[in-house]
Amino acid sequence: MLFKQKDLEGIKDGKISLAFRKWKKLSVAEGNLVQSSVGILKVGKVEEINLQKITVEEAEKAGFKTASALIQLLEQQKEGIIYRIEVSFHSENPSFEANAGEGLGEEEFEILKTTLDNLDKYSKIGKWTVKTLQVIRENPKMKAADLAVKARKEKEWLKLNVRKLKGLGLTISHEPGYTLSAKGEEYLKLLGL
Repeated sequence: MLFKQKDLEGIKDGKISLAFRKWKKLSVAEGNLVQSSVGILKVGKVEEINLQKITVEEAEKAGFKTASALIQLLEQQKEGIIYRIEVSFHSENPSFEANAGEGLGEEEFEILKTTLDNLDKYSKIGKWTVKTLQVIRENPKMKAADLAVKARKEKEWLKLNVRKLKGLGLTISHEPGYTLSAKGEEYLKLLGL
């Protein structure tokens, strides 16, 4: 489940407590923990909602000034079911660098694995996260266009999705290309790769 940075900050400081998504297939469940750039978020109650039943108060809790602004955004996607999702800040991201000698803790590994499994599960192309990490590890600092060829993906797709991995602290961007962070290396190692 992706958020703009300003919305992530709003969730962290408690100003945003709802999210609305229009999906063909539900991609979160109540109780899911999602790692983000501001920390770990928790998914609360998830329910289908009729577009016309979205209130001004709910729109404000989702970071919009008016219900019509939120409705207009949701209407831009032609197909899908609209979900009202409660979100809250759960905890800080465990500091990987602080315990670099200890490696990834069991809890952090499990949260990370769940987050990546969800990215795979709800992707139109199937499992891509670990394969992309492996391609980056095997081709450090390779230009995105060349890396996309190695990964058998479109360049823009690759750049967008590597950003998701970077947001989880698994990759580092360079000019050109990417490398795995210490956390990314440790994650693959714990997977036995």
